Order: sequence, then structure tokens, then C-alpha cells
Amino acid sequence: MSANQNVAAEENLFGHPKGLYVLFFTEMWERFSYYGMRAILVLYLVTQSGGDNPGLGWTDGEALALYGWYTMMVYVMSIPGGIIADKWLGQKKSVYVGGVLLLFGHSVLAIEQPWAFYTGLVLIVLGVGMLKPNISTMVGGLYKKGDIRRDKGFTLFYIGINIGAFLSSIIVGYVGEVHGWHYGFALAGFGMALGLIQYAIGQKHLKHVGNFLGASENAEEKAALKKPLTKIEKDRVLVLFLSFLIVILFWGAFEQAGGLMNIYTKTKTDRMLFGMEVPATWFQSLNALFIVFFGTLVAGFWAKRKLRGKEASSLFKMILGLIIMGAGFFFMTGAVAQYNTSGSSAMYWLILAYLFHTIGELCLSPVALSFITKLAPLKYASIMMGVYFAMTGFGSKLAGLLGEWSESLGEYTIFTGIAVFTIVIGGLVLLVLKKLKALTHGAEDNEGTSHEEAEGFELADSSDLLDN
Repeated sequence: MSANQNVAAEENLFGHPKGLYVLFFTEMWERFSYYGMRAILVLYLVTQSGGDNPGLGWTDGEALALYGWYTMMVYVMSIPGGIIADKWLGQKKSVYVGGVLLLFGHSVLAIEQPWAFYTGLVLIVLGVGMLKPNISTMVGGLYKKGDIRRDKGFTLFYIGINIGAFLSSIIVGYVGEVHGWHYGFALAGFGMALGLIQYAIGQKHLKHVGNFLGASENAEEKAALKKPLTKIEKDRVLVLFLSFLIVILFWGAFEQAGGLMNIYTKTKTDRMLFGMEVPATWFQSLNALFIVFFGTLVAGFWAKRKLRGKEASSLFKMILGLIIMGAGFFFMTGAVAQYNTSGSSAMYWLILAYLFHTIGELCLSPVALSFITKLAPLKYASIMMGVYFAMTGFGSKLAGLLGEWSESLGEYTIFTGIAVFTIVIGGLVLLVLKKLKALTHGAEDNEGTSHEEAEGFELADSSDLLDN
């Protein structure tokens, strides 16, 4: 939802509002900066302080602890970011503020001083908190209620996120590992600058979304600010909070990519390919690359399944995403078993794990973003999106704890435990799916009935491949 969710965007490109592509590229460059920094953060912390490219020389446990706190706070700050947008600034201006904070944060990290390292992290935490929930809420505001293109729009937006993540893992990761960690941090800041410029240029396509509700002249929006929540709205908020428990578990497992799996790749994986050692950070790009390739396929598959009257609710997709992602950790179990036998593990274990993680992510993450814009009360749109990102933050903190526990429990136990636990929990939640869906009061029942329905399928026709 947005401040003007009932106003359809007049101009379309490839079956979607032009404003989607403005937000697509803004988020792409923001994620380039964030994931570029994330790709090298833990490795920078654990690299010895001597040598040609010195790091801080922390232990793995210390680095994973900071990583957990940092990734948690990045998203927890989305709650105040959402409150500020809903109560004072509106989503559009909040994205500007967040972008500027991020630009300064990544730039400060380029300075080789202890004070700059911690100051940069704080600025990035504040910047993501302002930008992340509000730009995602604006995407939902581009579509009318009941428009089946909404889920696809979020998937396309999500592809933008992962193009940025893919490029940053390759470029920033390489520059940081080979030429200097602080050069990598500086390059991440350059990406954020490009994102801000692009966002400013594209404002003409975002006139009807992201505006401050308090200044709205729309009678329905004014009324939404004053009236108390109805029984239906309260039930929908409840089901959102219940779905957030799935989100915490998902990201607690998934975020091993930047922590424990990152260290495992660096220290225990045979990365030689055609006589060259593949940088450890490049493996984090696999997730983003798979999303670019499979994003529209998965979205199109679910859209057509929905139109055929088969189970395709957001809750079902999210539960299935948790199960698929969890199953991917069995490949990491295989990797550890091979390492224990031969002293190194093959790269294909990581590739298969990231593939399953990606399919699970495509079933859960963009769907969850879209689900929030369908169910959240208008006056709490950004706040609820902020709560969602805070839950991903708690998941990231859980990921850090699991990484720390690996020092005493062992990687085999952690990877196998994650796989079994997520699959079991996913299966149990499936048993109460019908009751959870009842709490949505049919929020997704009429999707596909709006006049825009037919326009959005050009980008997902390849999903036929999944049905044959």
C-alpha cells in the first residue's frame, strides 16, 4: 500500500507501471552498495592485521557475532523508518533521507580508521532503516486492489535487488579481496550515489505514490487516518504477525550465506577452476544470479496456478519456500561430510545449496512483501513493512548465533539441524494453513478480476516451461 493506493499509474512499460522500473533501479543500486559491503565485511574482520591487504584480525566467533548484531539492527531500524514515513515524511521523502545516510555511511567506511569503521556501520543501519520499508511499500502502491500483477511486480522489483547483489558480490568482492578492503567499501558508496541520482530523475513517474497521508486531499485516505481498525483489519494484522514467525526462521537459516557459509567457502572448499582460484565472495553472487534467471519463471508459475484455481495463496508459497530453502542445507551437510573424509569439499555442494535457497527465497520473500501491501491497514502501511524487515533482522541475528554455535557444535550439526528443523516446522504450519487463510478474510480471493490482469503476463510467459 501507499498513500495513494487507489490511484493507478497511467503509464505502463512491459505491462507494468513505469514507476516500478524507477524503484527497480533505485533498489538495485542500494542493494549493490549493501551486499557489496556485506560480501567483504566478515572476511575483512577475520583477515589478519598484517600482510598486503590487512584486516582486523578478529576470531571467527567475534566476526560472526558482530555480523549478527549488524544485520539485525539494519532491519530492526525499519520500524522507526516506517513510523517516520507514516507519521511525518511520507515514503517518498523517507527514501531520499535513507539514500543520503547510506551514501555517507559507505563513504566513511572507506577511511582506514577505527572510528570510521563503526561510524560507517551506524550510518548504514540508519539509512537502510529509512529506505528499505518505504521503497517496498511504494511498489505496492503502484497497483490497484485485486490486480494480479502485484506479485509479479514485486518479483521484478526483487530481481532488481538481486542484479545489484550479483554485481556487487563479483565487483566489490573482487576489489575488496584483491586490491584492498577499503577500496571495496568506497565502491559500494559509489553504487549508492548512482541509485540516488536515478531516483531523483524518475520522480515524474512516482507522483501518485509514497506521498504523506496527512497531506492527502483524498476523502477515503483522510477517513482511514481517523477511524479505528475494524475486526477484519485486526485479523489481517494478526495473520501478518503469525507469518512473520516463518520469516524469522527463514532468514535465520538463509543468512548463513554471509556468515558461516562464507567462512566455510573461504577455508574448506576447493575453489580451483581451470587453474584459477575462485574468490570466496563470488559464491554469494550465485543466489542473485539464480534469482535473475528464475524470478519471472517462479512468479509466472504461481500466477497461472492461481488462475487455474489451485492452491497459490501467499501463506502457502511462504511455507513451501521455508521447506525448499531448508532442504538446501542437506547439500552443506554433504559438503562437510566430504571435507571430513578428504580434507576439502567440492564447489558443486555450494552451488546446489544456493540453488535451493534461491527457489525458496523466490517463494517467500517477494511474496511476503506483496502480502503485506494487501493486508496492512492503510495508515500503518509503512510501519507493517518496517515490522517485516525487523523480523528479517531478528532472523539475521539468529543466523549469527547459529554461526557462533558452530564453533562448539560443529558445522555438520548446524547445517543438518537447520535442514531438519525448517522442514519440520514448515510441515506443521501447513496443517493449520486453512485456519490462517481464514484470518485474511478473502484478501486474495479476487485477484485477477481487475482490468489490468491481462497486461502483466508478457514478462512471465516462460512459466509455461514449468507446466509442461
